[in-house]
Amino acid sequence: MTIAKYVFVTIGLVLTFLVGKHIYRRKKHKHLLSMPLPEQWEQIVQKNVPLYNRLPDLLKKQLQGLVNIFIAEKNFEGCGGLKITDEIKVTIAAQACMLLLNRKTTHFKKLRTILIYPHTYVAKTKSSDGIITIDGRSVRLGESWRNGPVVLAWDSVTGGTSNITDARNVVLHEFAHQLDQEDGAADGAPVLEHRSSYVTWARVLSREYETLQKRKGRRTVMNKYGATNPAEFFAVATETFFEKPKQMKKNHPELYEELKNYYKLDPFDWV
Repeated sequence: MTIAKYVFVTIGLVLTFLVGKHIYRRKKHKHLLSMPLPEQWEQIVQKNVPLYNRLPDLLKKQLQGLVNIFIAEKNFEGCGGLKITDEIKVTIAAQACMLLLNRKTTHFKKLRTILIYPHTYVAKTKSSDGIITIDGRSVRLGESWRNGPVVLAWDSVTGGTSNITDARNVVLHEFAHQLDQEDGAADGAPVLEHRSSYVTWARVLSREYETLQKRKGRRTVMNKYGATNPAEFFAVATETFFEKPKQMKKNHPELYEELKNYYKLDPFDWV
């Protein structure tokens, strides 16, 4: 066999393997999407994720299938002595998958692992003024790495999901970051369905972000942490969209419309 022929045969085998793997994954997803949650899992969702109980039946069924895929494909690891249970996995998966409803999705394809601490945790930080770099520590509720895991504090997960009207939900927040990072950049601009949509998205979200930055000392619908940077603004806006849809639609109608178009959902109808 000549070198050229060997190369072509090898490429053919690799392509066949990749195509076969893709077909298998699609069939697996189709099967899991059609399956209802085990009764015990649905009871967990009903109890721990009140937002689920507001969903129309068709969206509940869709969410169940997405949760099946999420739990089948993601690895959950307990940290700080936390033992992973079905309650932890299902509670986190159900909230994360809210962001995938009604949309073409890769099911957080880049994400492999979710690390869960029992309580808020301390993370190492670095800051620099361009000359001196300072090592420090900060207390975290959660974080999302572009090419790494999502990290969550279980007490913050349960606290955030128990109150669905305060627009503070660490799972929605960190998984919104995952969507934002799918194009490789954490910049508050996730992958949109149509290229033409980016112009309006940038105009509306930039204006709303700047407005939030200026509203120092004044009450706002959105958590002021969203004024930190555009990536945090998108994550905070996502929390608000799902948990305070009436207030957001009234006070930030254009922002609400952009998020409604992106998520293919209208939480206003669930209230």
